[in-house]
Amino acid sequence: MPHLSTRFYSRPPNANRFHLNLRPSTSLLRLPNRKLIPAMSFSSSSASKMNTRQVKNPGTTDPRKLSHVLKYHDQTKHSFTKYARGPHGLDWANQPNPFRRYISAPLLPLIHLPSPTDHQTQTPSSLSNYYHNNAPLYSSLFTSLPPPKPLTVSSISQLFYDSLALSAWKTTGYSTWSLRVNPSSGNLHPTEAYIIAPAIESLCDSPFVAHYAPKEHALELRAKIPSRFDLFNNFFPKNSFLVGFSSIFWREAWKYGERAFRYCNHDVGHAIAAVAMAAAELGWDVKILEGLGYKELKKLMGLDIFPEFVIPSKPIKGKIPEIEFEHPDCVLVVFPSGATGFDVNYEKLRLLMEEFSALDWKGKPNLLSKEHFCWDIIYSTAEVVKKPLTIGNAFSVDPFSSSGVCSESSYKGFAVREVVRKRRSAVDMDGVTAIDRETFYQIMLHCLPSGSRSREKQKRQLALPYRVLSWDAEVHAALFIHRVKGLPKGLYFLVRNEDHLGELKKAVRSGFVWEKPEGCPRDLPLYELARGDCQQLAKRLSCHQDIAGDGCFSLGMVAHFEPTLSNKNVWMYPRLFWETGVLGQVLYLEAHAVGISATGIGCFFDDPVHEVLGLTGSKFQSLYHFTVGGPVVDRRIMSLPAYPGPNIDA
Repeated sequence: MPHLSTRFYSRPPNANRFHLNLRPSTSLLRLPNRKLIPAMSFSSSSASKMNTRQVKNPGTTDPRKLSHVLKYHDQTKHSFTKYARGPHGLDWANQPNPFRRYISAPLLPLIHLPSPTDHQTQTPSSLSNYYHNNAPLYSSLFTSLPPPKPLTVSSISQLFYDSLALSAWKTTGYSTWSLRVNPSSGNLHPTEAYIIAPAIESLCDSPFVAHYAPKEHALELRAKIPSRFDLFNNFFPKNSFLVGFSSIFWREAWKYGERAFRYCNHDVGHAIAAVAMAAAELGWDVKILEGLGYKELKKLMGLDIFPEFVIPSKPIKGKIPEIEFEHPDCVLVVFPSGATGFDVNYEKLRLLMEEFSALDWKGKPNLLSKEHFCWDIIYSTAEVVKKPLTIGNAFSVDPFSSSGVCSESSYKGFAVREVVRKRRSAVDMDGVTAIDRETFYQIMLHCLPSGSRSREKQKRQLALPYRVLSWDAEVHAALFIHRVKGLPKGLYFLVRNEDHLGELKKAVRSGFVWEKPEGCPRDLPLYELARGDCQQLAKRLSCHQDIAGDGCFSLGMVAHFEPTLSNKNVWMYPRLFWETGVLGQVLYLEAHAVGISATGIGCFFDDPVHEVLGLTGSKFQSLYHFTVGGPVVDRRIMSLPAYPGPNIDA
């Protein structure tokens, strides 16, 4: 554990250095220009105050389940004096294989497409010509979608290639590892993907279920669906298909212990957004089938093949192969933009999926590790938040809402594939790079769920890629501005659901000013809270990581937490993390599109973040941190093409 200093420092403009004491009291330091910034005093272990909660206003939520979720969330918080429980060291001999394969399942190859990293085989000018002739510009997708492409082996290949495929291999010394288009905590990739589709010429002659194998960029045929099921003609428009996601908790728990359940759900959100963006490139829209429950998802993706995991009463170590099961998360319907003809009757879908158990399922899942460690609270929490079938969930598709534009020139003219396949997680920031205020505002406009709707408040998720989600926005952003030219350094807040604005103002420090910054677009609900240099503060709050203070800005994603779990039920717990992952994916892509970089930060001190904002209780909770800035490139690491890659599982 890092050494804990009794104080850390932050320097406001035109003021002497001041210190942030770790004492159980708080104060506000008045700075020049009448702005306020917290001179924080943290308690030694804020989380300890919150472990015994009374459940209030449970509504339709089972109070016992809500209590369990709150206990898990509090137990997996990091504080200045202790981290959430995890392994004391990494068991490299049992690092999970990042590639799930279904042994003996027929492999259906997909088409390999030109990639921005294919400079070894194609000239930069030929690649640039290909993109501008064959792919829309990244920034254009937020305004309108292109005409939909037909459902073919080529378009399916492109969807996976630009969302979930390998993007490169890296090598240095004796180590070689793969990177993917979709990011993952620790590059461990707990998320698996499936496609359920009608017959596609040159791919499969009947409707089918297949698992996506990113290392091969191919589909593993799990089962053929008899034509009598008529899944697609009965429920969805022509040229529609489904993409399902599941999580292997063990992959993340191997490194991160009890906090891994959070990270797995971040990754689901990133994968959802990655598919939504790649689909938009093809003129396809995407929507989660939220009415389906855990049991239906399990049957649809063929996850009955995994034996039921018996949850132990305490953490255990040993050979536990059944811990490698896949937890079904969600299923998305992908369809031509503007299509009509949906008749999603969840009760009829449930009856149909009951019959999936009788399909002729192919393949046996490979073993990922020889030995395992089971953190029981991950699995008991996953059990508690399983969503049942909700027949009352009416399926609807809202019209596409364009996102706001205030600085189109901030983008570098990249095609979609150039952005999504070149996306990388920065390891360090240079502490020098700055961006213009207009560029920052443009990035923030693309973080809004409702797009640019001058007559409506931000609330409903109507813009790309947030429209894939079926609930109103529940996640906001508390921003630390470090290097944005024309914008004073300090603490800011982006309100993504304006119905929460009154609650937020009451919940945070009374000294915050809540003023729109200079030059802020009228339809951007961004507020300045306090001025001051927050670089050291941001670093300390993010587990002493320099990267949080060395970028242009960093942020904490603050969720409307316990009220959402109480009013919408406990299965919203993972969904709140999905929403943060979707927002995080946009931040990744925006950063690369304007010529810088970004990275997600899962390690942060939860309750000290809340204390900075003045938040108490659990009405609002910070769930994910992010940093955006100029990356430091490690020249010792060599990049290799994604395909064909080395014959290793890494």
